[in-house]
Amino acid sequence: MQDSKFVVYSFIACILFLGVNGESPYRFFTLKVTHGDIYPLGVKQKGILINGQFPGPTIDAVTNDNLIIHVYNYLNVPFLISWNGVQQRRNSWQDGVLGTNCPIRPGKNFTYVLQVKDQIGTFFYFPSLFFHKAAGGYGSIRIWSRPKIPVPFPTPAGDFTVLAGDWYKRNHYVLRRYLESGHSLPFPDGLVINGRGWNGYTFTVDPGRTYRFRVSNVGISTSINFRIQSHKLKLIEVEGSHTLQNTYHSFDIHLGQSYSFLVTADQAPQDYYVVASSRFTPRVLTTTAILHYSNSRKGVSGLIPWAPTFQIAPSLMQARSIRWNLTASGPRPNPQGSYHYGMITPSRTIMLANSAPYINGKQRYAVNGVSYVPPDTPLKLADYFKIPGVFNLGSIPTRPPSGNNAYLQTSVMAADFRKYVEIVFQNWENTVQSWHIDGYSFFVVGMDGGQWTPDSRRSYNLIDAVSRCTTQVYPRSWTAIYMALDNVGMWNIRSENWARQYLGQQFYLRVYSPANSWRDEYPIPKHALLCGRARGRRTRPL
Repeated sequence: MQDSKFVVYSFIACILFLGVNGESPYRFFTLKVTHGDIYPLGVKQKGILINGQFPGPTIDAVTNDNLIIHVYNYLNVPFLISWNGVQQRRNSWQDGVLGTNCPIRPGKNFTYVLQVKDQIGTFFYFPSLFFHKAAGGYGSIRIWSRPKIPVPFPTPAGDFTVLAGDWYKRNHYVLRRYLESGHSLPFPDGLVINGRGWNGYTFTVDPGRTYRFRVSNVGISTSINFRIQSHKLKLIEVEGSHTLQNTYHSFDIHLGQSYSFLVTADQAPQDYYVVASSRFTPRVLTTTAILHYSNSRKGVSGLIPWAPTFQIAPSLMQARSIRWNLTASGPRPNPQGSYHYGMITPSRTIMLANSAPYINGKQRYAVNGVSYVPPDTPLKLADYFKIPGVFNLGSIPTRPPSGNNAYLQTSVMAADFRKYVEIVFQNWENTVQSWHIDGYSFFVVGMDGGQWTPDSRRSYNLIDAVSRCTTQVYPRSWTAIYMALDNVGMWNIRSENWARQYLGQQFYLRVYSPANSWRDEYPIPKHALLCGRARGRRTRPL
């Protein structure tokens, strides 16, 4: 990398912050992406490291902070980082997925300029390109409340990050070849907690004190159950929303989801198992870390605490028990409940059904019968430069087709700025689905078994449903959400099961405003990478 290029990028970033974001504080981060040897399950593998670490370093920010993140790609392949749960208000240019950004070429760098506008909570970053997520490259994002905004729990004695998920001993490019040849992924080889296998990580606590555990499922194929031997989990936050503080002995965390729990060290001084195990799998995978009392002289002992395996009903009941804390402040001092989402009538209902068709003799995955194919030019660039032939609005229907036919398409759905929509995820398969929407938080108003019908609205929670960015849909079931389309841009809606995402279970929602105003959307970054049919064009004057 040339120092002059670094200076130019930094200068551009600073100008953009001062010009667009006023006097909001800003923070600088440098992420150097390399290959390195890792041993998550005791077998040497070629992993993706961030600043020489696996998992990567934590990104800490305070509500409304501006982040200038320099990403250097030292891999021998293109690379992209995305920010799971960061809403990128008016700024899908920085989303870091292939529909919005050109990849960072080998030996090159790119500076993300983004703001954690009106957000708090627990999220994570991850590599979005190819199948890199199966090789690591992920890390935690913690967005703290501003000092004067009250938080509905005492300040914990410590704050622990738990990045848990399934893991494969096969390298990521081998897994990708499986998929590209038309085969399904094999069963995972194990689970990891913070990049390590059985008893490989330790959380040290002082007796009698309370700690915050931020737990994210960063796996690619499996829901997990999280628990701590002999300790209770008090839920306090879900992907940026403060919740009613219900207590659980174990908790299901689906792909891409993040939760915060308070855990009090109120047991005898010894070591205890911190456990993650797979959910809804034919064979239960389990891994452990250690909760170590600082005055402990006794190691872990006893049986690993049991958790449910195949049972859907307790997981569904648990999911329904997650409620918004209406009296707590969110990122602003006004109570979360001051936004009466249930009193707004949706202007449109979108129904999305997942499926697993074979197309041209190969396994694919689809939404409403359309299996997504990445274009040669990022959709956001094609839209900005008005490049024809890259995508067509309406290339995916808003309801599932009546037949079983499926086809390949670069699917983009049109939506209007400031509309309020109801989205129903309908799952007729025998596996748990996990759906994520970039650029937004939405209210999970209902979930149940069977076919969704208009009568299903009678069971909706229109008072204190939790607001989040990733939701599960149980087998042969539905989940309904309400969402205000208040964020202009090109936004990825995808399965968090990475094989399904890679083979087509995703599409883009183009939220459009005709105003062409900075009030609605930031302009294209001056230093935006251009590729495909956008190569050689000009972005804009500084």
